Amino acid sequence: MKLSIDRAALLRSLSHVQSAVERRNTIPILSNVLLRADEGTLTLTTTDMDLEITESVAAEVKTPGAVTAPAHTLHEIVRKLADDAAVELALDPSGNVMTVKAGRSNFRLSCLPVADFPEIGNADMPSNFSMPAAELRALIDRTKFAMSTEETRYYLNGIYIHAGSNGGVNVLRAVATDGHRLARFEMPLPVGAEAMPGVIIPRKTVGEMRKLLDEAVDTIQVSLSQSKIRFAFDHIVLTSKLIDGTFPNYEQVIPANNDKIVEVNPKLFSNAIDRVSTISDGKSRAVKISLNGKTMTLSANSPDSGSATEDLEINGKDNIEIGFNAKYLMDITSQISGDGCRLTLADAASPTIIQDTSDPSALYVLMPLRV
Repeated sequence: MKLSIDRAALLRSLSHVQSAVERRNTIPILSNVLLRADEGTLTLTTTDMDLEITESVAAEVKTPGAVTAPAHTLHEIVRKLADDAAVELALDPSGNVMTVKAGRSNFRLSCLPVADFPEIGNADMPSNFSMPAAELRALIDRTKFAMSTEETRYYLNGIYIHAGSNGGVNVLRAVATDGHRLARFEMPLPVGAEAMPGVIIPRKTVGEMRKLLDEAVDTIQVSLSQSKIRFAFDHIVLTSKLIDGTFPNYEQVIPANNDKIVEVNPKLFSNAIDRVSTISDGKSRAVKISLNGKTMTLSANSPDSGSATEDLEINGKDNIEIGFNAKYLMDITSQISGDGCRLTLADAASPTIIQDTSDPSALYVLMPLRV
């Protein structure tokens, strides 16, 4: 294998794929990137056995071939080369060493056999549909903060997506929960997604996909089966195993009989929570909300720091006192882009529904704290 490639193009592709590689690997080949050169294209592939990222980039291929090289080391080398450098990659006749040349710089990297590199991205996936990149970004951003990080409840460590219906309209619904809060987002069901299985996309896959979407401007092609999902766009293909578990019946968590409604400006609300919670202590960062007709009073107390209160004008008429984790509350209010945040409450011990008054596509449920 021998090729020449623009340094900026190679660096961009390496930046995309190398993040899938775990820095601490017990299997040496998983630390490597598979480089496959053929007919004017260099294809880079990395995997951790659960997630695989492949990207194709234009290159001047002089001799086709394939090699695996240390992913993070190669990324660091290319990152430190001069901006306008042309990078030459060549496989030694022994097949055990790849040389990297740029100007007067010359590196020799140890390689591992291509035959040892595992590939998970060639599975058959019967469900196929497409969606705009902006819609997939919104689906992830509106729900990912509520994913669990507890390994014991592994089936909550991701986003659950499935086809559903709302008021007779077919929707694609995404749900995430950690047991303390729940985020649900829905959008019109893409054509071809009617028969898709309900699947749980792992937390790492969600994070890697979201990073790639920052640069995506095209339509995203989504393919999935009961065990894997694939996203393809802009010369990039991300394939991932799905979480093998059953997502809980989240509909049971969404209260149906909350009768106390209050509306407040989300930016003023979030900023006030942030200020008042400066006083609160412990992991819970508890903040008490007291509703008294047209006024909301936020308060926090700490034996060590003191106390804090702040009043907000609201649109409401009910009286209630309830406590929340300040961080969880701010995570939700930061997702509300409109001018109105609606809280639908029952009592101090029951979950509260939070929504954007101008956007019914997202719904959030937050469990209260005893304060």
